[in-house]
Amino acid sequence: MKKAKYKRIILKISGEALSGEEPYGLNAETLDSIGAQVSEISHLGVEVAIVVGGGNIWRGIKGSQETGVERANADYMGMLATAINSLALQAAFEKRGLDTRVMSAIEMRQIAEPYIRRRAIRHLEKGRVVIFAAGTGNPYFSTDTTAALRAAEIHAEVILMAKKVDGVYDSDPKANDNAVKYDVLSYIDILNNNLKVMDATAASLCMDNEIEIIVFDLTEKGNICKVITGENIGTIIGG
Repeated sequence: MKKAKYKRIILKISGEALSGEEPYGLNAETLDSIGAQVSEISHLGVEVAIVVGGGNIWRGIKGSQETGVERANADYMGMLATAINSLALQAAFEKRGLDTRVMSAIEMRQIAEPYIRRRAIRHLEKGRVVIFAAGTGNPYFSTDTTAALRAAEIHAEVILMAKKVDGVYDSDPKANDNAVKYDVLSYIDILNNNLKVMDATAASLCMDNEIEIIVFDLTEKGNICKVITGENIGTIIGG
């Protein structure tokens, strides 16, 4: 029987990861795979909270630059995109029999509970999967920062950053065949070397609160469980 290394986690899923091999949108096979993996770790007794991005639908900064939409409004549009992704994940989890709650930083009473820290913790203690939607509720903050903030608030032991790449590299591995993968990094390495893992605000918040980060490949089935049970995959930051 596999044993979990962590009790309470934040799983940060990039919006782009939900599109599978497509450039945008939601991929049914990817959603089903995430549902199966989260179900597996939940049955190991892990308390799972999720922060999901919205880049498969809309990216605030890029959208603002390309369309001329004012930056704050563009960011709010991105928050709405995360709400769409949150509902899609909720459906994938409930299909697996997981009791799931979506909690939104922007009030949307018809589709999600408002985010209340103590209520979120109580949901986790009862074994429910909690999905945090709409970022922090404020423009100019990324969902990476949301993950760091929520991890600190609910006392999560680790942030699992699920991406389309198997760790952190010194340059883009898709553009550079000679890119070097890091197995372990410090928070300062992320900040000083401007490594594109997360934004500086999120990295600083994790450093201040000593929250471990593990960057790994979501597209490889079973990787979430491997990380949870302590297998050496991806890149560990801090810890």
